[in-house]
Amino acid sequence: MLHLLHSEQDQLDMDGCVKYKCMKIYEIYNTDENIGPAPKGVCNKPMSSLPASWVSSCKSQGKMKRTGNRSEKVGRKTMKVSGKRIKGKKYGGPLPDYSK
Repeated sequence: MLHLLHSEQDQLDMDGCVKYKCMKIYEIYNTDENIGPAPKGVCNKPMSSLPASWVSSCKSQGKMKRTGNRSEKVGRKTMKVSGKRIKGKKYGGPLPDYSK
């Protein structure tokens, strides 16, 4: 019985958490990364290595090709936007902002 208690105490670290079962709040919610527009120089990396918010920001800035089989009204014509680098309204482009 004493041996069992001793091994449990060995698993406790300084905060009293059992190893691999506790996380600090800053480990779960890190506010300094992946929020807001994509930083400079990130848009030339592959999409799979970027967070989704940065990928959409790069597409809206016109620095990354758009994906999907979607038709949008660009100017006076309706055209497919997949594979094209078209800026969103926020960055001075013709594509409307549907988030509002």
